[in-house]
Amino acid sequence: MPRRATKIVATLGPASSDPALLEAMIRGGVNVVRLNFSHGKAQDHVDRARLVREASQRAGREVAIMADLQGPKIRVGKFAEGKVMLEPGAAFVLDASRTELGDLQGVGLDYKELPRDVKAGDVLLLNDGLIVLNVVAVKGEQVHTTVKLGGELSNNKGINKQGGGLTAPALTAKDMDDIKTAMSLQADYVAVSFPKNATDMEMARQLCNVACTNGHRPGLIAKIERAEAIPELDRILAVSDGIMVARGDLAVEVGNAAVPGLQKHMIKRARELDKLVITATQMMESMIVNPVPTRAEVSDVANAVLDGTDAVMLSAETAAGKYPLETVEMMAAVCLEAEKTDHDPLDDDFVDAHFNRIDHAIAMGALFTAHHLKAKAIVALTDSGSTALWMSRHSVRMPIYALTPKVATQRKMALMRNVSPLLMDTSADRDTALADAEAHLKKRGIVQAGDVYAITVGEPMGTPGGTNTLKICRAT
Repeated sequence: MPRRATKIVATLGPASSDPALLEAMIRGGVNVVRLNFSHGKAQDHVDRARLVREASQRAGREVAIMADLQGPKIRVGKFAEGKVMLEPGAAFVLDASRTELGDLQGVGLDYKELPRDVKAGDVLLLNDGLIVLNVVAVKGEQVHTTVKLGGELSNNKGINKQGGGLTAPALTAKDMDDIKTAMSLQADYVAVSFPKNATDMEMARQLCNVACTNGHRPGLIAKIERAEAIPELDRILAVSDGIMVARGDLAVEVGNAAVPGLQKHMIKRARELDKLVITATQMMESMIVNPVPTRAEVSDVANAVLDGTDAVMLSAETAAGKYPLETVEMMAAVCLEAEKTDHDPLDDDFVDAHFNRIDHAIAMGALFTAHHLKAKAIVALTDSGSTALWMSRHSVRMPIYALTPKVATQRKMALMRNVSPLLMDTSADRDTALADAEAHLKKRGIVQAGDVYAITVGEPMGTPGGTNTLKICRAT
């Protein structure tokens, strides 16, 4: 299989839970498996995580597991007949106190705070913006609206407020329980839904630290899907390990037209601040039912790759679609083609650059030197994965191989663009470790006699953040 820089996140669900199929998906290009905590019970996720680890072992490729928290349920209640057809101009009441099932006049709310979050003149978007309601009055627990854009509204559809402003906390009681489950199954990443600010992410970090077992610390991914999160982006990035450009709810709050520009901005800022970024939502939506994607979907995936995203994500396409394996294979092929046309502005990245840490400076020195020497590969002996992360924030055509003695670090690096993580026991002796690294690379056909490669290492060995040496080698 050709080497691909951009990683693929695939959501596990009923369509992809067969062990043989999951193994084929991992062989076909999946780097990270997403467990969607919006569906299923705790034991379901524990069982699926075991399924992933077993399939990964059979495929001979470590993958990361990402636990995606549900977040607040900002939804309407249920209808007597399961759904209603709303006509433009009709009156419709969203009633937080309603206990009976909904009808054409109104419906109850799962989100009881809605009457305190809205006022006359606000615009509510239901079912991903397919239904638009204008708020005309708030009377006690009732939000009186007029239907602007009608259509079918069914049970438990989501509610967004145009421009944002709903006060629902990012972390619910269910999320707090789910974090404990995620830590018990050793999730490599935890994705937090609907954070508004850095405080939400700091709280998630504390909860993960309290619930962690065996010193396991997951990476935290902030899902940017609220309008309020946009002006807070840099502060959210500062306390997170990465972000997800969650284009569904975000598009509903800020408008579809604003999303492409925001996507580019978010990917750029994440890379500039040495953070990870996943681009998600409807990337190959048509492949839920069709064996091939639309031309627009192919362009969408390719543009995310060209923007510099670490990973592209599949949701219902692999969780519930008819063609999960074909979708993964198609996405991998699109990423590979897009990467062929990726420009290489590395020299520009070092103009006026400042490095305050020795390990960061060594990582950048390896990139710059290997680029100008046209080296076969860049190699990082890394304990925490930080050196590989810094290298992966810059566009280089040569591969980055990260050798680590820790399986947890190997799995975490599975999300980093252009990084191939390999497990290797490292010796306390630097020269032995360097010799072992070259043997490791030659065994896998990565380098052969005469090839030049750059390698970074730290002394003493095994100290996180201790990278302090760059060596240019010619394989023997």
